[in-house]
Amino acid sequence: MALISSRVRDHAVGGDGGAPGAPKPPRKVPAPLPGLAMAAVGVAAAWAVHLLIPAVPMLTAAVVLGIAAAHTPGLRARIRGTGRAGLTMAGKRLMRIGIVLLGLKLSLHDVLGLGWATVVMVLAVVAATFGGTLWLGRKLGLRGDQPLLIATGYSICGASAIGAVSEVTGSDEEDVATSVALVTLCGTLAIAVLPLLHHPLGLDDAQFGRWVGAGVHDVGQVVATAQTAGPDALTDAVLVKLMRVAMLAPLVAAVAMSVRARRATPAGTSTGKRPALVPLFVLGFLAMVAVRSTGLVPGGVLDVAQHAQELLLAAALFGLGSAVHLPSLVRTGGRVAALGLSSWVVIAGASYAGVLLTT
Repeated sequence: MALISSRVRDHAVGGDGGAPGAPKPPRKVPAPLPGLAMAAVGVAAAWAVHLLIPAVPMLTAAVVLGIAAAHTPGLRARIRGTGRAGLTMAGKRLMRIGIVLLGLKLSLHDVLGLGWATVVMVLAVVAATFGGTLWLGRKLGLRGDQPLLIATGYSICGASAIGAVSEVTGSDEEDVATSVALVTLCGTLAIAVLPLLHHPLGLDDAQFGRWVGAGVHDVGQVVATAQTAGPDALTDAVLVKLMRVAMLAPLVAAVAMSVRARRATPAGTSTGKRPALVPLFVLGFLAMVAVRSTGLVPGGVLDVAQHAQELLLAAALFGLGSAVHLPSLVRTGGRVAALGLSSWVVIAGASYAGVLLTT
């Protein structure tokens, strides 16, 4: 009876010994500092890997190190515990800032200098890759937003595009991490495979550069692949790649419109939080493109911005890599691998045909 009375009394005063109606103590929000410190260490390690093996882009190394850290017994508990808040912040907020700075790489003058035929070719490759990958991913029954995210990563600019689209869709962190891992893996394989096909496919250096720019996902991976054919190939590869990057803003806006439409009921009311038609970080990206296009930005400022962008994206990708759960990836590994290989064939074939038709 005493025990029952004690429980009744505790319930009457709020269950925690406080006065009735007293405000509950605020829930403690996990501090982001430990996770951000882990991301900083991951960036330093990725930079060291790139220095030791220049063919491995720093962003690729960051993803791989993040995955490795998440599955290392001594680090796994810390990453899932005190480090999770900061690593999630890195994967989202630092990714947005990095995407904004990415706009400073893109000048409308340089893109239009490639000619309208190349512009049309890039649009066709992006549309074919995005549509084909999205359709096949859904047919394969991949979970959540994985088909959309993988299609975005393959067709636009790898992990950066996946991060941008996931912001407006509110995608599950595991879906984002799995998509980033797949796109990064295939882009890394391209660094080794595509140079072997340079001469067998009958491409001169400039054509090879354009093929790489149209068919490889991340900017760093494009540079690592195209530089094997010399400076002319590298120049054309980067310009074509940046033209694909320019498609990021309209794609994100289109996805935002689709999400807004799905979340609106027939009566016109919203069934959930509706994303902005054009997210703020995409507007920032477009603003940086406009600034770069003026030609007034000093070269030193552009160099600093490029280094900052690489560091921010490396931290973001380390954070995303740390969210990859390999057992879950293995369960859908066959379907994910099939989608990745099929999409790789589509973008490589479409970009090869486009280069031959426009040069």
